[in-house]
Amino acid sequence: MTIANYCMLVACALPIVCAGLAKSGGFGRPRRDGGYDNHNPRAWLAQQTGRQARANAAQANSFEALPLFIAGVLVAQQMAAPQDLVDALALGFVVARLAYIAAYLADKAALRSVIWFAGVLCSVALFFSAR
Repeated sequence: MTIANYCMLVACALPIVCAGLAKSGGFGRPRRDGGYDNHNPRAWLAQQTGRQARANAAQANSFEALPLFIAGVLVAQQMAAPQDLVDALALGFVVARLAYIAAYLADKAALRSVIWFAGVLCSVALFFSAR
């Protein structure tokens, strides 16, 4: 398996990590006191604010970023792009997504947008990486 293939697995795990971060503030408290509601998790998450709301938004955006990235890796590999370039772009995407999530949690909106764009560039570059 290539580094890019491992990067796809990592990218698929990132929304799950964000979901855990979004829900973690509600663990350990009773539902009646505002604790996490596993009976109605989407409604509970929709009521959250601050860091938990940002983590939930990062979760949604992480899911949204997956199709373009995965398609880019698969197309690049199908077109026999140099694997070292595919691996580098895939690693760049994962690093950008990790930085994006950190910037989102830290409420650094402008920085987050720049990092988001870098991740999109890595995904799009994969489509054009074949020589």
